[in-house]
Amino acid sequence: MKIFKFGGASVKDAESIKNIARILQVEGTENTLVVISAMGKMTNAFEDVVDTYYTKSEELPNKLNLIEEYHKNIMKTLFEKNDEIYTTVDILFGELGWFLARNTSQRYNYVYDQIICFGELLSTRIVSAYLSKTGVQNNWFDVRNYIKTDSNYRDAKVNWELTGDIITNKVDKQKLNITQGFIAANDTENTTTLGREGSDYTAGIFAYCLDAESVTIWKDVEGVLNADPRVFENTTLLEQISYEEAIEMAFYGASVIHPKTLQPLQKKEIPLLVRSFLNPKEAGTKVSKGTMLVPNIPCFIVKKDQILISISALDFSFMVENNISYIFQKLHDYQLKVNLIQNSAISFSLCVDNKFNKFDAFYNELKAQFKIEFQNGVNLYTIRHFNKKTVAEITKKGASLLRQTSRETVQIVLKEN
Repeated sequence: MKIFKFGGASVKDAESIKNIARILQVEGTENTLVVISAMGKMTNAFEDVVDTYYTKSEELPNKLNLIEEYHKNIMKTLFEKNDEIYTTVDILFGELGWFLARNTSQRYNYVYDQIICFGELLSTRIVSAYLSKTGVQNNWFDVRNYIKTDSNYRDAKVNWELTGDIITNKVDKQKLNITQGFIAANDTENTTTLGREGSDYTAGIFAYCLDAESVTIWKDVEGVLNADPRVFENTTLLEQISYEEAIEMAFYGASVIHPKTLQPLQKKEIPLLVRSFLNPKEAGTKVSKGTMLVPNIPCFIVKKDQILISISALDFSFMVENNISYIFQKLHDYQLKVNLIQNSAISFSLCVDNKFNKFDAFYNELKAQFKIEFQNGVNLYTIRHFNKKTVAEITKKGASLLRQTSRETVQIVLKEN
């Protein structure tokens, strides 16, 4: 069985949805499961709904209307006025409105997951209906009935045993199946999410449970490049990457492949293909067991808008295991993703991602026990397979605040000019 994943850029408008139909007709529709993300920038739009729900409720109807208009404008191009997809979509917006009107929970992460899921539900319903209209028979299903997780909203952990049993017994491998990425459900049937960009991970979960022959992630780039073309000029396509190298790149923040996607694929040696939905005839990149990197060239990864933190004891005592362990527990508690660590006898430096906006609370709790200095708005550059020329190319971008070098990797924290 083949697993395909189409991200938001591949379903951003009516022509993009028609393109998916063309790709499936060429690639084959039997024994295929398709994972689809929310359309275009709709995840961002639904995040705006969540924030508006809490802070500016009078603006909420307008935010919802914009989302509804976006989807229905796409539908007008794809369907006749009386097509049943309009009823299906109206029901989904009705369910969203019901939740917003009836919810009493103040837990932000819980509310986030109950709202954000509608992006994927809408996109998959529309794509499935269009495929059916054009003669491509398919089976739409709600992924929340298949992937089961704990209740760690916005970053849920998969119950692999239960999920594996359900997927193995319920997925019809002979059909073309259409389902959602990113979302799942806990044991009380509340929606959970697998972390931002988690649709790739969804594809990996299904591939592992179904012993798939391959996973293909369809992107708007030709494959995995050695650098982000939005940041670097003259990027190069990586034709072959080993699992180990891809996991390293994902760990450091390469955005093409979700960090959690590769682990289940590696366990069963299921190849991952990254191909372009704009040029589907091209082979793209293959991630599999074997040669580390083809071609073997330096690779650049950038994580922007980081916080560089330096922590030391108030009495200038050594930073040793007990206080470092305590700091890491607090980093975990406040969901601060650590992307670089460096320590000396009396200080401990970290570069962290503050995506949950909890750094201020972390700082306020620790400042009574430690001396804490920090700098916002720094960028973390990672170079895999670096050389002197590539390091010089990065350091000329701004003031180097911290550098860490290992055999294959250099990381540089910059305050850019």
